[in-house]
Amino acid sequence: MAHICNRGTEKRKIFLDRYDYERFVENLFLLNNKSGKIRTRKDIFNSGELPKREKLVEILKWTLLPNHYHLLLYENVKGGILEFTKRLGNAYTKYFNTKNEGRSGYLFQNRAKIIPIANENQYLYISFYVDINPLDLIFTDRKNISRRDHNKAIEFLKTYEWSSFRDYFGKGNRHMIVNQSLFYEQFDITHETYQKELLNVLTCEVDTLLGF
Repeated sequence: MAHICNRGTEKRKIFLDRYDYERFVENLFLLNNKSGKIRTRKDIFNSGELPKREKLVEILKWTLLPNHYHLLLYENVKGGILEFTKRLGNAYTKYFNTKNEGRSGYLFQNRAKIIPIANENQYLYISFYVDINPLDLIFTDRKNISRRDHNKAIEFLKTYEWSSFRDYFGKGNRHMIVNQSLFYEQFDITHETYQKELLNVLTCEVDTLLGF
């Protein structure tokens, strides 16, 4: 299992509009197939029966922000995390450069960071870290959210469209991207307990606990 993250070169935005976010999210599903990318379908998450896949990885969590992304992945086949991560970066860079005529070269700052989940703090906090990242968009200091703002924070996460949190706890329609049962099994936590623990984490400096 590993935490994957990458950001735009010079911290520039990698998602400029809704179509960019949608393209990346579609690729989370379409590129997660051992034999290669599945042909794109229009409005794939509302198109009825989805194509079968032999998945390289299980996606447990994902979050997109204007200039970076986070993924929490579980490997199904040897080398699956590395292959999937490469596919995502290459495919999205090609799309972005083609869409923005005249652009060429690297989109991301470096190769994506692949951080194995290996110690206790990572197991305790990494999923919360991925989930709460979007709070940077509404709070000037995500690391010091007051208790009176807890409800505001949770409601924002439940409605933020570009994160798997909405599929776990809100009214998302992209639940097929993530393996929720495997997430709860791997982290030995329940749906109800996770929500309660998240409230506690909002008052902790999770970044520091993880060494970020």
